Amino acid sequence: MDSVERVTVTTSRDRSVDVYKPVRVGAAARPAVLLWHGLGPNERDVMGAVAEQLAGLGIPAFAADWQSDAKDGGQADLLGSLEFVRKNAAEYGGDGRLVTAGWSAGAGPAVSMAFRPDLVDGWRPLAVVGLAGRYDLVARSSGTPPVEELAVTTASPVPVWLSHGTADDVLDWRESQRFAGAVLDRGWPVHWEPVDTDHAGILGMEYDVAAQRCVPSWSEGAQRGLRAAVRLVESAVRGGEAL
Repeated sequence: MDSVERVTVTTSRDRSVDVYKPVRVGAAARPAVLLWHGLGPNERDVMGAVAEQLAGLGIPAFAADWQSDAKDGGQADLLGSLEFVRKNAAEYGGDGRLVTAGWSAGAGPAVSMAFRPDLVDGWRPLAVVGLAGRYDLVARSSGTPPVEELAVTTASPVPVWLSHGTADDVLDWRESQRFAGAVLDRGWPVHWEPVDTDHAGILGMEYDVAAQRCVPSWSEGAQRGLRAAVRLVESAVRGGEAL
């Protein structure tokens, strides 16, 4: 594992991004990963364990804040963090290619980037990753559900990687499975992986009722979920590199 340096930077929209940079002399540049958290406003820290482990594998990772209760549902924050990472990833070891990944309410926006090149001047991600998401609900990045965007997109296919905890009692894991089937039916490359963990466990977290937010967990299920999530995102990066 590489050693990891973490720094916090600010986007043009005054939102914070935690950058997890691999530190190894002579290391080659790699595709970067942009990680979007769920519905809780500005909770980039919940993506920290995934980001840190990715950086330890030599993959620059960016965990970005976005404000879901903004008037636009967070769209400007999401697209602003994407713009920031595209412009600045090389400074932290990126090679110009980027995977968008998200959890829960951040999964839809991350996956939507594959279907909506019109949102970012025709830009295409290397791959997209959705963790514990719902894809029949409106993506905060685009204003339409990813499953509807999939049905009408004329964009060239990029790989779609999906995972969901089968013990998730917040968002039904079968919705992810159904969406994976829709992606496959459309002729796009897709990898679907169920994991024996719950909604927060797929990030190595658990929901703290008193704090009303997710906090790190070292339970067997949470650590199993974290390993699965890191493996999935790393596979998305490596698969894209091989294309």
